[in-house]
This record gives sequence, structure tokens and C-alpha cells, in this order.
Amino acid sequence: MSVLDQRSAGQRHPRPERRPGAAPGAEAGDTPAGAAKSVPERSRSGRRGLSLALNAVSVALGIALWWALASAGFKLPTPPEVVDRAGTLISDGTLADDALASLTRVLIGFALGTAVAVPVGFLMGWYGILRGLIEPWIQFFRTIPPLAIIPLAVVAMGIDETPKIFVIFLAAFLACVISTFQGVVNVDPTLINAARVLGAGDATIFARVVVPASTPFILVGMRVGLGSAWATLVAAELIAAQEGLGYRMQNAQLYYDLPTLFVGLVSIGVLGLLMDRALLLAERRLTRWQERR
Repeated sequence: MSVLDQRSAGQRHPRPERRPGAAPGAEAGDTPAGAAKSVPERSRSGRRGLSLALNAVSVALGIALWWALASAGFKLPTPPEVVDRAGTLISDGTLADDALASLTRVLIGFALGTAVAVPVGFLMGWYGILRGLIEPWIQFFRTIPPLAIIPLAVVAMGIDETPKIFVIFLAAFLACVISTFQGVVNVDPTLINAARVLGAGDATIFARVVVPASTPFILVGMRVGLGSAWATLVAAELIAAQEGLGYRMQNAQLYYDLPTLFVGLVSIGVLGLLMDRALLLAERRLTRWQERR
């Protein structure tokens, strides 16, 4: 038991006066546990239900607007045409193969980018010397679009999967490393000083104070990096790809096949949305201590 716990345990607190007519075991501050817990739970479930309902309405309005624009003469395929083309691509296995190829590239590039960005961001934020050495290069490469690296990647790495994954890795890394760095430098110094006063060493402070306080920034950086990875995918699949959603969309562009283009767009959007929601769920579970609106 810590010193603060011992002091708290040694203090005697007066018992609250019993309410007139209350049961012998009931005190003034007692409330039913179920009632105390049910109100926040009902409030959260109500907000989730409202959010899902608003999401459904938003999707329906978006599809209706798309359909109206296509019917008004804009060069857009109608939703039934896109659904029909999607059914054709699903039945012959083309869409599944393309989605699997693109998802594999994004997952590998995003995982590698995050795995490198998090420790680099921690090192930059925790050690001033490393920050001075690394930060100029990070800022330099941030100003260069990952798509501009494609010619260099092809020359240096060939035309197999390596340059595709490298470009996606670079996009995810640059987005996540800055967020992690900002999370470390924004840790409240009062928390660090309090931990030192209580006798914590650097390793304990880093593990018990810096990492938890930086977790929201890291997860936000991961979400931004995931979006950057998907945004880079189509250009990355320009590098001699034989399958993939971006590859399929570029072939459809050559033949002015708008329904196939929209199938690829919708597929990328749905896959990206599902992965983003998975990260958002992880963020809520890992940062339950954080106040939310």
C-alpha cells in the first residue's frame, strides 16, 4: 500500500446520518448500484443508436443525390448499373482477387509504417539530441508527396511488390511519426515531475506516464496514416501491377468503363471505412480514461 493509501486508510470519516424512515442498512449516500450504472449505459446506447441512424440517413441521402445527378445528365453511372457490374465482378472472382491484393499491400505498408513511426516518434519526443538529428529529415520528406517517390522506387527496387509497399509504407510512416512526436512533447510536465517526486525512474515514467498520455495521439496518427495509405494505393498500383483495385480502375479508365471505376471507388471506400472503424474502436477501448463529448 502506498503512502497516500495508508494516510487515507488511517483517517476516520464520520458516518452519514440515516434518513428518517430509511431501512436500517441504508445510509444517506447509498444509491442502488443498478440505477447508478443504468443511466450512463442508457445514455451511451442512446447516442450510439442516434449516430447509427444518422449514418444510415446520410448514406441514403448520398445515394439519392448520386442517382439524381446521374439522371440529370451528368456522366455518372446510376447505382443499379454499379451494382450490376459489381455482381459480375464478384461472380467471376475478379473483385475478390483485386480487393485481396490491394488490402494485402495496404496492410503490409501500413503495419510497417506504424511499427517504425511509433518508436521513432517516441525517440524524437523524449531525447532532444535525436530530435535535432531526425526531425529535419522527417520534415524534408513530408514536403515530398509519396507519389513523387514512385519513379525512384521503380529504379531502385524494380517492379515487383517491394516498390508498391514501400510507397504505401512511406505515406503511413510520415503521417504517424509526427502525431506520435506531438503526443510525447505534449505530455503534461506536471505528471512527469510528480512521478519523479514519488521516486519513479525514467523507464517507469516512460511506461506509466508518457506512453498512456501519448496513446490518443498515436491512434489519431494511425488513422491519418491509414487514410494516406489507401490514398496512395491507386498510384502505387501503377507500378506494373497485374491485379488490385487501383489496377482495375486504371484499366477501366482506358476503356471509359465508368461502372467498373465506381465499383473500385466504392470498394476502396468501404474497406477503408471498416479499417478506420476498427481503429476507432481500439482507440475507445485504450483511452477509456479520456473525457469525451
